[in-house]
Amino acid sequence: MTDASGGSYDAAVVGAGIVGLAVAREMVTRQPGLRLVVIDKESRVARHQTGHNSGVIHSGIYYASGSMKARLCVEGARLMYEYCDENAIPYERCGKLIVALHQRELAGLDELESRGRANGVPGLRRVSAAEIREVEPEARGVSALHSPNTGIVDYGEVARVIERELRGKGVDFALGCEVTAVSRVGQETVVDCPNVTFRAGRAVVCAGLWSDRLAVSGGASPDPRILPFRGAYLRVAADQPPVVRGMIYPVPDPDLPFLGVHVTKHIDGHVSLGPTAILVPSREGYRARRITPGDLVETLTWPGTWKVGRRFWRTGLNELRMAASRRAFLGACAKYVPALESVRLNPVTASGVRAQAVGRDGTLVDDFVISETPGTSHVRNAPSPAATSSFALARELVDRMEHQLACAGEQRVLPGPPPTGARG
Repeated sequence: MTDASGGSYDAAVVGAGIVGLAVAREMVTRQPGLRLVVIDKESRVARHQTGHNSGVIHSGIYYASGSMKARLCVEGARLMYEYCDENAIPYERCGKLIVALHQRELAGLDELESRGRANGVPGLRRVSAAEIREVEPEARGVSALHSPNTGIVDYGEVARVIERELRGKGVDFALGCEVTAVSRVGQETVVDCPNVTFRAGRAVVCAGLWSDRLAVSGGASPDPRILPFRGAYLRVAADQPPVVRGMIYPVPDPDLPFLGVHVTKHIDGHVSLGPTAILVPSREGYRARRITPGDLVETLTWPGTWKVGRRFWRTGLNELRMAASRRAFLGACAKYVPALESVRLNPVTASGVRAQAVGRDGTLVDDFVISETPGTSHVRNAPSPAATSSFALARELVDRMEHQLACAGEQRVLPGPPPTGARG
């Protein structure tokens, strides 16, 4: 539902996924009464990455010390649990095991343990093969990391609750308005849609799969570019016995920003397997055969695409094999949970599209990336754990906005001190 039709505002947020909504919430928390609009191309919030992910509240194990992910994930998880408690949103701290199948994976497990401890992950512990079965009776491996603070939630529901909160505080929503450009004209940021224009003192763009295009429209570098990776999930049939109590993950490839196929319990009780990670020819490639010519051209003409392909072609072939064969897909997960070999699967698959930033040099960007253009902050890369980190990432973005305004000597759009607990 759209309740805004252009006009002038103190601030605008482009993107009604969980990060954009969290940013809007942070803004109005700091300045009640702020004239704020949230703009999104879809008719409802959380229609893309927020509504198509695995629903995991990550604990902060994977991320290199000093990275934004490492800095924001643990705090973001704490804030997410708090928000769910305050708003009666169902969640479960069901825990996660990261399992090493072979001795050669123990070095990788050691590195993850070191990162997790450096990042302050609560309750993290190393478990033996026997202890794996105490945590997850159907799991197998030679060693594992157990993270009891890892949880599950429906991020789409979290987003809808934030939307209701924002509407109650007088925030306008312009849903069904596809933003085509964001530019600075004088002292205003101009947000253009096909049939309407919004003007705001400042803007934050959290556009996910379209973040690079809008950043470039505002004068930012085209590097990095978003490449869309489709992730497919299989589901265990609802009438099958439970095979996991929480989540079971492999030791990931350290050269890739993806975590590998895993077994995940969801808040509604179903169990999923996946996701795969396949480069697709559409930024809305939820269906395997969808092709969007403009998206395909942008992908194929980006030098980084070909460099990634040359480096990871073997990985790509394996992902294609799993996408083409349910038996191969199931087999990859059954290495960790042998009981999966005998369960019946739901014939319908689920999917999501991950916005993965790739540098011109072929770097798969593995951290959050924020760039600034006059009057606007752009979230250029916000893959997992962006949903977990959303409230903490929102604080970071609004802090940066206020700092930029202060350095520029401009009148602050969001005056006053941050709320208690916010970083300065």
